[in-house]
Amino acid sequence: MWFRPLGTRQQILLRLRKLMQIVAETKVFNDPIHGHVEMHPLLVRIIDTPQFQRLRHIKQLGGAYFVFPGASHNRFEHSIGVGYLAGSLVQELKERQPELDISCRDILCVQIAGLCHDLGHGPFSHMFDGMFIPKVRPASNWKHEDASREMFDHLVFKNALRPVMQKYGLVLPEDLDFIKELIAGPQNTDPDPEDWPYEGRSKKKSFLYEIVANKRNGIDVDKWDYFARDCFYLGIQNNFDYRRFLKFARVCEVDGKKQICTRDKEVGNLYDMFHTRNCLHRRAYQHKVCNIIETMITEAFVLADPHIEIQGSGGQMFTISSAIDDMEAYTKLTDHVFEQILYSSSPVPAEAREILQNITCRRLYKCVGEAQVEEPMEVSQEMLLDWPGRVARALNDHPNVTLQPEDFVVKIINMDWGMNEMNPINNVRFYSKKDPTEAFPIHQDQVSKLLPQCFAEQIVRVYCKKTDEETMEAAKENFVQWCMDMNFSILQDEDAPELPPL
Repeated sequence: MWFRPLGTRQQILLRLRKLMQIVAETKVFNDPIHGHVEMHPLLVRIIDTPQFQRLRHIKQLGGAYFVFPGASHNRFEHSIGVGYLAGSLVQELKERQPELDISCRDILCVQIAGLCHDLGHGPFSHMFDGMFIPKVRPASNWKHEDASREMFDHLVFKNALRPVMQKYGLVLPEDLDFIKELIAGPQNTDPDPEDWPYEGRSKKKSFLYEIVANKRNGIDVDKWDYFARDCFYLGIQNNFDYRRFLKFARVCEVDGKKQICTRDKEVGNLYDMFHTRNCLHRRAYQHKVCNIIETMITEAFVLADPHIEIQGSGGQMFTISSAIDDMEAYTKLTDHVFEQILYSSSPVPAEAREILQNITCRRLYKCVGEAQVEEPMEVSQEMLLDWPGRVARALNDHPNVTLQPEDFVVKIINMDWGMNEMNPINNVRFYSKKDPTEAFPIHQDQVSKLLPQCFAEQIVRVYCKKTDEETMEAAKENFVQWCMDMNFSILQDEDAPELPPL
């Protein structure tokens, strides 16, 4: 011991004991995607709570498991993967650029945010907040990110984790605010554009807000994990290697803020990343059979909603749709509600049970056809409710078939690279080998002439609930006429109706 003062030696010994305790309490998870993943004791404490364990029972890809037999993975393992990748990226930056002053607190907060970013997902993941909630609560702007923030607060309070967090060096409530900002953005819903909108960390650490949920260009560890994990379980090739990005990630000053940048030679790999995202949406997430199965599950949930009771805080009872207002009740809401409706007795309407029975027996609505919208348009719930009637009335020359608005389901599918019509690579900054401190953009013309010029499209799909041959034939004729009336371009596939001669 080179330190002579007794107090200094005792402090060093105390810190060594704490470090040895952390190492002893660290757990290793064997993940099929990332291999053996080490987790800090505080992360393990969070994982071992009912609020986090709930994610074991929520399918990562919602209704896609009914189409892709391998898509059986859940939000639980995805969240562990994001927590691991978040720690990996921030640790790489800390080691590569000590001048960034990344502290152990920063690393731990970023890891917790990655771990807890999906706590707010409901049954069948995006189906719940993208399809079910808009139908039953059309005036609500509720998103799963909001619920993740609330569920995180509930998790910390319910499991008395504040003292544990302080034990491992977090400063409260500052770090709790920081974690919630990493998950769902600024807590101030109407910030002044000139002001720094975050409270957890100052502007000099702005790059930390790009790790878990990157609002600037969409390149974040959440995508890295679900690209790798979903491709693995779906049997689809993943052309993006996040490990390479980790090696070239660097923080540079851009317009007065510190941003995560990458090497100029990696621009082609980033185009591959967003192309992989588009392929996953086209081949799996927006697969027409997945889409209609989630539509049918949503219909059953809407019918059963008033009849399902979930006990929440203070013994109060909630429905499926109102459980989002109480985290105690929401903790109990998982994919199991599907079986609860399917196998229930009198309280749930027979029609809801019948819809889910049809899914299990593969009696699905059939796709009449799909078309492309020439110019992107804002599609409201009112339009989606009006269009089935327009399809049913497009032609009236079917002597043996009567088509009704309730026979049709019209869906609008938005395909893009994550930023609507914009190219997300335009918001990425690069550095060169000669000067790693200077960040600059790279225009797509400087990369390749074979890159896409359009980064978004809208597809309209029409499904028919009656599946007999005669009705389907009449429905396809109506679909063709409706597309002509709407100036939509019919897409060719195995279900596409034969087009009339030009």
